[in-house]
Formats: sequence, C-alpha cells, structure tokens
Amino acid sequence: MGDRHVTVDVKAAGELRALHIPGLPVVLPNVWDAASARVVADAGHRAVATASAAISAALGYPDGHGTPADEAFAAVRRIASAVDVPVTVDIERGYDLSPAQIAARLAEAGAAGCNLEDSDPATQTMIDIAEQAEFLAAVRAADPELVINARIDVHIHGDRSFDESVRRALAYFEAGADCVYPLGLPADDIARFVDAVGGRPVNIAHGPGSPTPAELAALGVARVSFGPGLHRLLMARFKTLVTDLDDGASPYRI
Repeated sequence: MGDRHVTVDVKAAGELRALHIPGLPVVLPNVWDAASARVVADAGHRAVATASAAISAALGYPDGHGTPADEAFAAVRRIASAVDVPVTVDIERGYDLSPAQIAARLAEAGAAGCNLEDSDPATQTMIDIAEQAEFLAAVRAADPELVINARIDVHIHGDRSFDESVRRALAYFEAGADCVYPLGLPADDIARFVDAVGGRPVNIAHGPGSPTPAELAALGVARVSFGPGLHRLLMARFKTLVTDLDDGASPYRI
C-alpha cells in the first residue's frame, strides 16, 4: 500500500464532525461487524463507530495491534459498505502504518473518522506528548477532512494525572484533533475537564456504573461511546444461552 493521496468523503466527514456538540452529544454504540452496524443504523443513530477490541475478538485476534492491518481495514470496509451513515473507526495507533498510509487506508475503506490512542498498544506505555502531537498533526496533514478523535490514556496506562490529561488534550487539539477522548477519566472530573479544554468536543465512554449518556450530556460532553462493552455484554448473554442448552432449556423461551 503506497502513500498516494486519498481523502475521506467530504460530506460524510462533515456530517460526522457536526454531530459533536458539547451538551448534546452524539451517542455511538460501538459495533464489530456489518450486521451490528446495520442494527445501529436501522435504530436511527446518525453515525456508526467501531471498537477495535470487539472487532479483534470477532476476527479471532487479541487486541493491541493483534489484528493484521489488512484484516482490520477489510472489516472497516464491510461495515462502511453496510450502512448509509458516517462511520468512525477505532484503529488503535494505526497498526504501525505511516500517517499518510493511515489516512489513505481509512479513506479507501469508506471511513469518515478514526480514534488514535497515545499509548503503545503492545506495551501499554504512554507515548511522549510531543511525539503523539507530531503524529496526529501528520495524520491531519495527510487528510484535512478526516474526523480525528484523539484518545488520551493517562488514566489507564499513565500516572492518572488530571493536569497531564489536560496538557495532552490541548496539545492534540493544537495538532488538529477534532475531539479528545480521556479514557478512564473519573466521573467527578468530567465537567472540570470539559471546562479546562475550553468547551471543545470531549468523548467519554459509558460503561457499567458510569454516568448515563443523559448525565454526560449535562456535563458538557460532545460524544458518548461504549467501546467493546456492548459486544462483551452480548457475548456474556450468548454464553448463558448456550450453557443453558445443556439442561434441556430453549433459548427461545426466556
């Protein structure tokens, strides 16, 4: 795959970017294949997001750059082809591709946006802030239309410093990110974080015990996602259903 100049669909990217409204967040139930993407789109959601951990599990690979890039982008292509709404994809840290290759592969797969994280997927160590900002700026330069959601891993792989998370957020916005995603940020710090980054778009993940999408809206969040949570929830339910078959039960009578 070369570094030829290809950009994402301008209309789809514009629609996706416009959904990021602080206080009126876009809610993105993350998907893992074409079938789950259709369910989300058919339910009326105006965009579809993927979860790398869920796609990796569905394809039989470990998360953390365990999925070969060709297979990861092929999965994105199938998902984007299955729906008529913008698709934003979690590509971890780009599968060791160059920024130009990342931008080109996303465009060719039909994506309108992506998540890029600031920790090493293999070692789970934090990337230097200047290095990550340069990386994001290079992706932005490769495609001015791509909607970039910059994940901040300080609270899951770093020192859990609020101030460091804010520093990284501001640097990533300066580098061209459209939204920042402080994964693991404590609920009590969300409103303070939104304020610290000047009210610009912030993505917060919703999981068990965390604020609901409605509560996150009240905190000024612009994007709510679920990561691999829905896939894991459904797989746990599936395990219960098939386990109950050993007792002669019917999965259709619950």
